[in-house]
Formats: sequence, C-alpha cells, structure tokens
Amino acid sequence: QVQLVESGGGLLQAGGSLRLSCAASGGTFSRYTMGWFRQAQGKEREFIATIDGSGRVKDYADSVKGRFTIPRDNAKNTVYLQMNSLSPEDTAVDYCATPGPYRSGLNTYTDERKYRHWGQGTQVTVSS
Repeated sequence: QVQLVESGGGLLQAGGSLRLSCAASGGTFSRYTMGWFRQAQGKEREFIATIDGSGRVKDYADSVKGRFTIPRDNAKNTVYLQMNSLSPEDTAVDYCATPGPYRSGLNTYTDERKYRHWGQGTQVTVSS
C-alpha cells in the first residue's frame, strides 16, 4: 500500500508564503509521479502541480505558475508545495496524491483520475 501524510497547512495573510509537505511510505517513492490538488469551499477539486519521479519534469496549473513550486526530496520520501504570493483565492483544502506503481514515474499527470492514492488534505486559509 502507498500512504501519504500531509502537513503544513494553516492561516496566513495575503502576500505571504507557506510550504506544504507530503511524506510517502509503502512503495518506491523515486519511481512515483506526485501531484498536488486543491478544493475550495463549494468548488470542484482542481489540479495545482505535478512532478515526475526523478524531479526533472514539472507541470503547473496556469493559476499558480510563477507563484508555486513543487520540489521533491527522494532521500526523504517527501514532496513539497511551496506557495508564494498567496491571496484569498488560494483558500482551499490542499491534497497530495500519487498514481503509485499504476502509472509511469517518467511522466507527469494533470488529470486527477490518474492518481490512485491521496493524502487526507490540509486546510490553507488566506485572509485579505
């Protein structure tokens, strides 16, 4: 089984920065593509960012390009979401996810349907 444990959510003011962490266990982390998604109150879940197993290929939603980055540390079995220049529009529950071994770790994926394993979610609230 692949398990994901998130941390780092919280409350902050607009313009601030926050780093989310997602620790993985139960598989070969370096072979797994990872992704971040978010869901605002009353809205559908949306793609944020994805990174391939090696960390060499990344992809971002247009809404966060230039503000968010998705680094990973395979030695720590952890993927991060670094969020900068936050605004109230970024208020949401953020989720990390991975296809695990069911998709190639050589690719990135923006479609949530390609992700098999999900973290519990962490609340990010940005005040104006």
